[in-house]
Formats: sequence, structure tokens, C-alpha cells
Amino acid sequence: MGQRDNDKWRIAVVGPMHPYRGGIAHFTEMTVEALVERGHEVRPVSFSRQYPELLFPGKSQYEPDDDASPVVQGAPRLLDTLNPLSWGRTALRLREQAPDAVLFQYWMPFFAPAYGTVARLLRWTGIPSYAVVHNALPHERHVGDAWLSRFFLRACEGHVVMSDAVAADLRPLRRPDAALQQIEHPVYERFGDPAPRAEARAALDLPPEAPVLLFFGFVREYKGLHVLLEALPDVLEALPSLHLVVAGEPYDNPERYRRLIRDNDLGGRVHWHDEYVPSERVPTYFGAADLVVQPYVSATQSGVAQIATHFETPMIVTDVGGLAESVPHEEVGFVVPPEAPEALAGAVARFFREDWRDRLTDGMRARRHRHHPDRLVDAVERLVAQTKME
Repeated sequence: MGQRDNDKWRIAVVGPMHPYRGGIAHFTEMTVEALVERGHEVRPVSFSRQYPELLFPGKSQYEPDDDASPVVQGAPRLLDTLNPLSWGRTALRLREQAPDAVLFQYWMPFFAPAYGTVARLLRWTGIPSYAVVHNALPHERHVGDAWLSRFFLRACEGHVVMSDAVAADLRPLRRPDAALQQIEHPVYERFGDPAPRAEARAALDLPPEAPVLLFFGFVREYKGLHVLLEALPDVLEALPSLHLVVAGEPYDNPERYRRLIRDNDLGGRVHWHDEYVPSERVPTYFGAADLVVQPYVSATQSGVAQIATHFETPMIVTDVGGLAESVPHEEVGFVVPPEAPEALAGAVARFFREDWRDRLTDGMRARRHRHHPDRLVDAVERLVAQTKME
């Protein structure tokens, strides 16, 4: 191996990608695209089985369309998380490709046994592994999570993180000599332009001029939809014409949320589209919204915040994990305490009453330009170059 002409590398990228759905798959595809655009020779490798169906909380693991990015079309689906034989086969295939580096997308200890085994097999043959660490530890933690994460993360020569919260979780889990690069989460650019407001609201059966909030993404307790629903009566007292759109499939029991809607008589103001939103529909939801609300109870970082940044839609987030890093207060949105419905209601009312939309949109536009995927490529290049020099 060794450094290639013009500082370009052969890099294998391991992670979910089309036809798998969701934010990590989108991030993997964005990573591959950005590395290719920089001139690197990229070999994407995906899963033959990501989760067993019995453990997957949603309706489907797959995108409902065939709109795969050209750079990942035909990517070999090698890694079966439940089949150790596939871990060895994946390592062998990667070794045959003779990459200068292997870059894993890591976000859950469930993947640590497969990832850690592959990375260790590659390390014995002199091929270094790195990880983009979305979560060093999961939002909802269990006994053994730290041990599993450590098994994989200590097999890596370096890591990329995208928030102080993840960096803090990672520190005791990685090797002391492993390199670390911290960047701000890149903005997703795959979704195109937002739909025109009138068109988007007509498509979602929303009043053309009413204030509209958006809660976007799959629904799980740590994301705090219950806090937003508890705040909504106070919001409606201040803004009687307001509507809330919830766009996301429930990954836990939806009855808790439906009961809050019934008990607070919110049925006419909450529009729950309780299914996965395919990529081509995302511009409609963000085009219809005045404000994205992320009332997380716990978090490290959020891909939804980067989608909102792409569409230049202001946000309200809670001060947990790295959300306040992504959404500076009164620059691109408002930051409120977690699990505080009164504070959340007050921030929503303030946004509309004091007409913050234009100011925050301007801040969002400036921030969007600073979050280009090139920053991710820069970080990966620094990691690989640093290891090659040692």
C-alpha cells in the first residue's frame, strides 16, 4: 500500500446504504459521494442483513423506492450482523480490495461484534480501520453497551465525531493513541429544494396561513413527542390557529401519544402521518413548516437538525447532548430545557409573536454554508494521512 498520486486514497466505506432507509444510510451515501467527488477511489460495502426483522421496531428496513445514488448502486451487500461467517468473508473481500483505509459508520452497540471482528481481522493484515461515530453509546442504554462499543472502537486507528457529547462518550472507549477529528455534522443535500409553501400545505391538508410546527422523524420516547403534546394546549392558548404535523413512524407504543391527543382535545390540530417519509416527500413537510421542534429528552446529535438546516427552517431544540451545538440560541433557533412543556410553549409563542422567522432563517443560511460535506472528507483525509505518516 502507501500514499497514492496526488494524496488520493483507496477507501472502503462500510455501513448501511440503499436499499436500507433512514439517516445513517443517507449519511453513508453522502460520505461515499463526498469522497468520490474529492477524487478518492471508494469501495462501498453494505449489509446483507442489518437487523433481524423481529428486533426492528419499524414496519420496514427498506426504502419504498429505487432511487439509489449512482455511487452506491451495485455495492456488495456482504455483512450479516447475525452470521459470524459473513464477518470473516467481509474481511477477506475487503483485504482483496487492498484499501488504504476502511471507514465504518457506527451508531449502535448491536453492530460492535461484527464491526469489531472485521476491523481486527483487517488490522492483522496491516489495513487500518476508522469510524465515523454517530453515537459511542446509545440513547437508551443497557448493560454491556460500553463493553460492546469498546470492542469495536478500540480496533480503530482513529475516529470522527460530530458533537462534544459524542466525544465525551467516546473518550473512555477508544485507545489512548487513536486519532480523533471533531467536525460539525454535515448538512444533507440529497433532498433538493423545499416544496413551495402553498403547494406543500395543500398536499398536507393544512390551512395556507396558519402557524405550522413540524416534528419530524421516527417516534421514540427519548425524542420527546410527549413533551410537545403536553405543551400544545398552552401553545394553542397563545396561538389558536396553530397546527402541528408529526411526520414519523412510531418505534414504541403509539397509544401514549394518541391518549395525550385525545385527553387534551388536540385531534383537530395534530396531523400525525405515522409512517416512514420517503426522500421525495421530505421537501413537502419542510416546505409546509414554519418551525421544526425537537423536544428531545436525551440526545447526542440529530440528523433532523441538519435536514432543517438544509431547508433553512428554524428550530426549537432542547439543551441535551449536542443539540445546542447544532442550533445556537437565537442564531438559527431557540434552545429550551428538556422535559419542560411550559418553556417549550413559551418559545413557540415567542417565535411567532416576535416574528423571529426571517432572523433565524438568515442565520440558518449562513450556517448551512459552513456545514458542507467537504468538512467530513477533510477529517477523514487527516486521519488516514496521520496514520500513514506514523
